[in-house]
Amino acid sequence: MLHTLHRKLVHTVPRLLAIPAKILPFSLQEKVLSQVLNSVFADALADNEFEFLEKKWLQVEITDLGINWFISCQNNKLVIAPKADITDVSFKANINELVLITARKEDPDTLFFQRRLKIEGDTELGLEVKNMLDSFDLDELPKAVTTLLAYVAEFIQQGLAEPVLSSPVKGKVIA
Repeated sequence: MLHTLHRKLVHTVPRLLAIPAKILPFSLQEKVLSQVLNSVFADALADNEFEFLEKKWLQVEITDLGINWFISCQNNKLVIAPKADITDVSFKANINELVLITARKEDPDTLFFQRRLKIEGDTELGLEVKNMLDSFDLDELPKAVTTLLAYVAEFIQQGLAEPVLSSPVKGKVIA
């Protein structure tokens, strides 16, 4: 019963988050996301490690929230736009999957092959984006952020897991 409630929460909360996400002005989304990304990736940007994204556009779509961001690199800064004339590569997934990827609880390749993460467009660019994200050290984030991220990801992972049922035969577990 508790697991059923847990599963319902994991599947229902994104639908509830979609409501404010739809009314949040893009200018506010852009300001916050731009500040966070440029701060988190400051060293990589200073070392010109995002050169592969110069004059290219990465679309990040959080499908269940109805959020779309287009990200590029200009003058060693990540820029966020509401749309792009040409999308070079796109990453599309639900919020739960993106949290699991960010917290390193799920591998993007696994989710891709399970069709829970869609990557479309320039394959080479997609791999460069994925490799850049994989190389990011979570310990560079503030401790409060990593703690919250780990907690939320664990909650999501447990809520998505299939329940383990006890067998009437003592000591047997049914998966």
